[in-house]
Amino acid sequence: MCVPTARAADDPAAGVWVSLSGLTAGARKAITLSDTASEALQSADAQSTFADLGVIPEIVEALKAVGIEHPFPIQSLAIPIAINGTDMIGQARTGTGKTLAFGVSLLQRVVVKTDPGYADHSPKGKPQALVMCPTRELALQVADDLEVASSVRKARVLTVYGGVGYDTQVGTLTSGVDIVVGTPGRLLDLVTRRSLDLSAVKVLVLDEADEMLDMGFLPDVERLISKTPPTRQTMLFSATMPSAVVGLARMYLNQPVNVRAETQDASVTVPEVDQFVYQAHDLDKPEIIGRLLQAEGCTKTIIFTRTKRSAQRLADELTDRGFSVGSLHGDLNQVLREKSLKRFHAGKVDVLVATDVAARGIDVTGVSHVVNYECPDDDKTYVHRIGRTGRAGAKGVAITLVDWADLTRWKVINKTLDLGFPDPTETYSTSHHLFTELGIAPGTKGRIAPPKEAEPRKPREPRERGPKAERVETSDGRVRRQRRRRSGGDKPVQPESAEATPTQSAPGEASDKPRRRRRRRSSGTKPAETAPAE
Repeated sequence: MCVPTARAADDPAAGVWVSLSGLTAGARKAITLSDTASEALQSADAQSTFADLGVIPEIVEALKAVGIEHPFPIQSLAIPIAINGTDMIGQARTGTGKTLAFGVSLLQRVVVKTDPGYADHSPKGKPQALVMCPTRELALQVADDLEVASSVRKARVLTVYGGVGYDTQVGTLTSGVDIVVGTPGRLLDLVTRRSLDLSAVKVLVLDEADEMLDMGFLPDVERLISKTPPTRQTMLFSATMPSAVVGLARMYLNQPVNVRAETQDASVTVPEVDQFVYQAHDLDKPEIIGRLLQAEGCTKTIIFTRTKRSAQRLADELTDRGFSVGSLHGDLNQVLREKSLKRFHAGKVDVLVATDVAARGIDVTGVSHVVNYECPDDDKTYVHRIGRTGRAGAKGVAITLVDWADLTRWKVINKTLDLGFPDPTETYSTSHHLFTELGIAPGTKGRIAPPKEAEPRKPREPRERGPKAERVETSDGRVRRQRRRRSGGDKPVQPESAEATPTQSAPGEASDKPRRRRRRRSSGTKPAETAPAE
């Protein structure tokens, strides 16, 4: 298929149309869309299919079964080039289909058991493709997309990440896999344990490479790359392309094609997302969120916080207000994190309060609103957070609540992304513009359930006290206090007297207990003699 798609970046004014089908492994050109080419490609995508891009029928059938028939611009640009085995740098806005852009070509290049000649080309169960992701949630998302696209070919896909035991992962690797998707830390652990052999990898993908570098995974990524064959195909995909990623590409990619499915001056945020920025007080934010969740068109909502503690605190607060809320942060173990995300996917909870572990690559259908409960740390975090809505051409709403202490940070983000919100409007839960701009019905309160009443405190039972002490006079005339025995009831305690007591015998009577004779020493060297008993 010959589609007017792009012009060479080394001559941006030339306006030379490039045929996707004409690009071979020898045509190493940095490609970016012009304005006219972008419109032509989008109109062509409405008519074209994955089969027109050279995708094999098995993958086309699997995608069609889930309603995916027409490729997005990044897919139309990347797939024909990647199928030929060319190294590639893919850049597009978040939520525009980057996973299938490399996933379809990756699946087409691996050999599976259903292919003829599998015995001759099989690497004996060793993985033929490796996809590295910065977070566990993104790895699970990528693996799910690959399994959907390979449902007909039946490629064996394994997801590898930390927080769970090694036994299942090692057992699956022993039985043989075709594709491994995982986080760098656990991948390197398995390589060190010699459970994962990367000597047969022919396709290597770095997904969200900028995030991996920000999280400090560069040493692990470099060690994993060194375990793969030098003849591999390497593809690097990300929504942003900082200088560190460019340096990584120069080191490990062989004359890559740079594919960017947008114009040079295009905004990095998705145009379909309506953005609102308010300056709000921290104590008033839960009430604002409670009213926002009842706005017109608000279905599924993701709320991002900066810390794990604030995420759990807000989730508990919204639950107490009557909303169906789940949480996703680092203090939860992997089982609870997966359970919370699955419940949000299935619609069992309408609100997900999360830290930035959910800001990368999490694709949930029907997310209408994204809220930055606190100002993001930088512009990249902001882009990826609001990219959870407005995905695949859908409409979305992104709301950012900026505290007074974060005004400087927000102004830096606003200037970098050219958002047009240099001075956020001071907003409270009762502000009129909050209701009108977000479609909140007048009179809406931030609580849909009455507050839980505190359980009445049980009256304190009086503590049982023992008998009072009595004054008792001893035989030598001294007075001391003695408590009554509990077993004795009201029977008074007999005072000590000269008569025989259990501890004192009368004179001249033998005691049951032999008396201990004390030894006295005189001032001299000779011990004092004791008087003989009569």
